[in-house]
Amino acid sequence: MFLSLSPYEIFARVVVIFTAMPIHEYAHGWAAAKLGDETAYYDGRLDLNPLAHLDPVGTLLLLFTGFGWAKPVRVNPRNFNRKVSMRAGMALTALAGPVANILMAFVVLVVAKLLNLLLIIVGARFSMPLQIVYMILSYMVSINVGLAVFNLLPIPPLDGYSVASYFIPAKWEYTIAQYQQYIFIGLLLVIMFTPILTVPLNLLAGLVYRLLSFATGWIDLLAGLIL
Repeated sequence: MFLSLSPYEIFARVVVIFTAMPIHEYAHGWAAAKLGDETAYYDGRLDLNPLAHLDPVGTLLLLFTGFGWAKPVRVNPRNFNRKVSMRAGMALTALAGPVANILMAFVVLVVAKLLNLLLIIVGARFSMPLQIVYMILSYMVSINVGLAVFNLLPIPPLDGYSVASYFIPAKWEYTIAQYQQYIFIGLLLVIMFTPILTVPLNLLAGLVYRLLSFATGWIDLLAGLIL
């Protein structure tokens, strides 16, 4: 529940709203542009300004539940170059958003671990200001991982569905598209009123976090040597 969150976690969610979500959507537009479609540029979405990307409902859900979304970036697959098919291009463009969140989580985790290492070196392990910053960074890592995992669910209109669509027959994709609005409403109701998605999302987020922790393990080794 939102009321049970610490002030630091609430602040971390606000920071993520104004950083990770714009970067997520920018990544979609950037990937599409690299494939030949500049629709996002002409829509003003190749911009890191949060106001260009934030969606009221998705933003509130992120603040209150930890999962959410921004305004989707328009993509015209007909503009993709001949190096990829339209379906492959859509899958790559969709994948770019969650990958951006995971990369951001990796960078923030490196900063958090280096900060912890600094605390060990200077002998200020219990320095309150730095401990607070470390806590906020840790929350930011978790929220970015959670956003990536949530958006990779193969449920329309999430990014994971666009990735999965590459592997399913086109006729199935057309049928699902007819019911996408109802599926989206159902997804909102599930998120807001049931814990059905909590367990699988936490399991997947935990797996991603362990991979990131492994990738930044060299910092832990340094800390162990100092200790």
